[in-house]
Amino acid sequence: MTERSEGIDEHGGRAHEAGEGGPVRGRVVFVGAGPGAADLLTFRAAKAIAEADVVIWAASLVHEDVLQHARPDAEIVDSARLPMEGVLPYYERAVAEGLTVARIHSGDPALWGALQEQLDRCRDLGLDTEVVPGVSSFSAVAAAVERELTIPEVAQSVILTRLGGGKTPMPPGEEVREFARHGTTMALFLSAARSRQLQEELLEGGYPPDTPCVVAYQCTWPDELIVRCRLDALEETVKEHKLWKHTLVLVGAALEAGGTRSHLYHPGHFHGHRRADRAARRALRGG
Repeated sequence: MTERSEGIDEHGGRAHEAGEGGPVRGRVVFVGAGPGAADLLTFRAAKAIAEADVVIWAASLVHEDVLQHARPDAEIVDSARLPMEGVLPYYERAVAEGLTVARIHSGDPALWGALQEQLDRCRDLGLDTEVVPGVSSFSAVAAAVERELTIPEVAQSVILTRLGGGKTPMPPGEEVREFARHGTTMALFLSAARSRQLQEELLEGGYPPDTPCVVAYQCTWPDELIVRCRLDALEETVKEHKLWKHTLVLVGAALEAGGTRSHLYHPGHFHGHRRADRAARRALRGG
């Protein structure tokens, strides 16, 4: 890798000298803002916002408290009403003026963040890019209800998906009813507005009617609402609380399971840092 030094270019902006590759002009950092609470930003995310000349955020998805990390002289842009074409001029300015742009995404940018299309355009423009991961809302909801989503002998997988039939088409084979056949923990994003269809597909896929569910609205925001219900009451619960946006649904037996023990901390389990107790090892192996 070549070493980069930062300086001021002839236009007064920041330019990065990139050795044999020539100057790299401008940079976009895609920042995961987490589920909402500003203190759930990572240190790296807060640093990226603090260093940015331009901070782009969507007021419809990201809590304004994250802006407390921005510099007083930073240009703040609310992208809630902007299509992709409305954001691209800021990336083009970053190239022309050697600016650093922090593009803030809710949750983790890797999940339903329209990230890839932006990365593609940034690379077309010759911009340096970085992605800073964030805490996803499904992790925040699990923490809020103090549940582990992978319980030994109950569920060892977590499926992250959304209901088909919305604005964005689903690829073949990714229907909720098909995923439901696995019977493991499922986190359903962007699906609350069609709660009847969601409940029907989950039941059709094989989840029992009494499967526990957690319905979470704007988890970690000041107006957070988290309710529990059975799967056969999911539609009723969502509609009772008038939830259709910013709502995540967790489904699966792990949400109420307990009493099982993993091997990881069992005295009969060994690894590179710990020897197993012989008697416990025999008991663990059933011998």
